[in-house]
Amino acid sequence: MNSQLIDIGWGSLLLYYTMLLIPLAIFHSLGLGLTRSLLWAIVRMTVQLFLVGLYLEFLFSTNSLWLNLMWLLVMLTVANFRILGDGGIGLRRFVLPCLWALGATTLTVAGVMIFSLIRPDPWYDARYLIPIVGMILGNCLRGNILSVQHFYAGISKDVDIYRQRLTMGATRFEALRPWLAAAMNNACRQHLATMATVGIVALPGMMTGQILGGAMPMVAIKYQLAIMIAIFVSLSLGAYLNLWLTIPRAFDCMGNLCEDVQGSAWIGSKSGAGKKH
Repeated sequence: MNSQLIDIGWGSLLLYYTMLLIPLAIFHSLGLGLTRSLLWAIVRMTVQLFLVGLYLEFLFSTNSLWLNLMWLLVMLTVANFRILGDGGIGLRRFVLPCLWALGATTLTVAGVMIFSLIRPDPWYDARYLIPIVGMILGNCLRGNILSVQHFYAGISKDVDIYRQRLTMGATRFEALRPWLAAAMNNACRQHLATMATVGIVALPGMMTGQILGGAMPMVAIKYQLAIMIAIFVSLSLGAYLNLWLTIPRAFDCMGNLCEDVQGSAWIGSKSGAGKKH
């Protein structure tokens, strides 16, 4: 196979941006009011990816352990605050539990994949470490947002039912179990559907990128299988840990949901209605 990836000229890429006139025309004809949002999203995406591209080129050329780890810390911190914001529970009390759940899950699953499966030399090789952690973290982030949002919105809405279960002698875990199960189901269901149709409906991103980069299809498939397993393990474990680590800070010693958490989660669920992550 040809291992030379075809470069895209900047002029050609800028010209390709005119394709965005199609959704802009649709938005305008329907009066959706999304024109400004789309333009802002495109500008942010372009600037962010351009700056990240420059930084990644620097990371790949230096391949420094400390720079790579520093970048991972930045990724984890940004992802943590994204969970708190999009999950509708932007409270200080949840910062450390969410960061711990996200970091422990992502780094553990990525570490197993890097040290036991791929085994690059050195192990912190930025070409492997950054993309793998990024893919795992991105999907873990999505699962955490969905689980946290669904759990705290649900328990806030049905707080009287939860209290009734407590008065009937249920432990906190027994009382919360229906909402925990619903939140985990909400977090994992979409990725299960993706796993069931991968390769048939569409080629996944990692496999597509490797094939475009010149890798043999079977090599790309093995990497894709590994990353799909890693993503699902991190997504499910991360969502589960995130819920269990935030629960002690969300409920008082009597098992009641704290009022500020209830208000924050319920407001967040209503403002996030219809939002897709």
